[in-house]
Amino acid sequence: MRHRDPLKRKNDFKEVSLGLTEKQADKEAARCLQCKKPHCVSGCPVEVDIPKFISFVKEKDYLGGLKKIREYNMLPAICGRVCPQETQCQGYCILGKKKRPVSIGALERFVADYEATVGRPELPEVNPPNGHKVAVVGSGPAGLTVAADLAKLGYDVTVFEALHEAGGVLTYGIPEFRLPKKIIQREADFVKSLGVKILVNHVIGRTLTVEELFADGFRALFIGVGAGSPKYMGIPGENLNNVYFASEFLTRVNLMKAHKFPAYDTPVKKASQVAVVGAGNVAMDSARTALRLGAKKVYIVYRRTEREMPSRHEEVENAKEEGVEFMFLSNPKEIVGDENGYVKALRCDKMVMCEPDESGRRKPECSGEEFTLDVDQVIMAIGQTSNPILIRSILGLKLWGEGYIVSDKDGRTNLPGMFAGGDITTGAATVISAMGAGKRAARSIDDYIMGRTETTPKTPEPALTS
Repeated sequence: MRHRDPLKRKNDFKEVSLGLTEKQADKEAARCLQCKKPHCVSGCPVEVDIPKFISFVKEKDYLGGLKKIREYNMLPAICGRVCPQETQCQGYCILGKKKRPVSIGALERFVADYEATVGRPELPEVNPPNGHKVAVVGSGPAGLTVAADLAKLGYDVTVFEALHEAGGVLTYGIPEFRLPKKIIQREADFVKSLGVKILVNHVIGRTLTVEELFADGFRALFIGVGAGSPKYMGIPGENLNNVYFASEFLTRVNLMKAHKFPAYDTPVKKASQVAVVGAGNVAMDSARTALRLGAKKVYIVYRRTEREMPSRHEEVENAKEEGVEFMFLSNPKEIVGDENGYVKALRCDKMVMCEPDESGRRKPECSGEEFTLDVDQVIMAIGQTSNPILIRSILGLKLWGEGYIVSDKDGRTNLPGMFAGGDITTGAATVISAMGAGKRAARSIDDYIMGRTETTPKTPEPALTS
């Protein structure tokens, strides 16, 4: 796909990737082998019929291709931009064994964006109202997916969102230059066009309790609140001024327009030299955002090597092109402050890689050497945990690990009528895996309300962390 020039794009928040042209899309679709046993489908968590949608693109029926995708996935413009296709559908493409795999994600994005150029989208068939109400807590990828699938089955669905914009992590966690807000709004509007109601500024557990939702006639409740609370390293100096946790940093920029300060209130403090601790997609987003806020130097500080980085390869390459400097085999041990309590440096241990542990991942250990980075801002991007506000308000709900909900593969919790999916059950994972959980939960909720399953669930096993 085409990308904007790094020297220009690092100074603004406009989208970096420009997508495929029609000519490029036609050429890429023609590469698909139309396998009789398509492995790419098994690599897709929502099981999109990939060869079929690509066959429509081959025939230049782009809206037909989009309609086929929407039989499985209601957020194609989002997934085409942020899904890790290289390890999912494209990772299973037969062409990838000897050549470059088909760019499935780019084609998905192309047909979704094409629709926006031609006008009103075509709605899928929706069943007549069945008289049953379902509440969905959280409007992220899992919540929007379960809401859309249930609405198509005729349910009266209301989504409750704690923040003032819909989209969950899509809105507050992913920067504008990677996923424009107008794209999220477009997808959310499509879900609403199916009859789904989205109520923002509703903190379930505070604004309304779960008991009040059931008392109001909701037959089932789906919890898809994600995992947005920060993790701490526990090193000295984490409470200094100008230390941010990535979830807070990105939320301020994305939802509070901190990147436009002083035109908008509630900014993040601008910095000259920034250290981002971590090497996942959130770390890349934070580092590239810091550049756009005016930092002259941004470091990624990671205790392992580039080989072990969990971030998408594309995001790492984009960060490098924009000037982010990578400090591998470096582990923070102290954030140093000045006399006024502001960050002035980051002390790190130099690490060495040892033999793989029981998971197969090589373990880093201290080499005995250390170094200091002169920085005036530190952003901690080492992961997130569950937000306790809702979870603590539900008596008897079975949890595991750091406050994640125990659910089975179909989203059933240990409480009747209560379902969950996405990061709140697995820990931080991908957008498309959360959507897959939403689809399975929608089928399970339908079975529960229609009496096709037991009303008292068996105790489920914890979902596996990703």
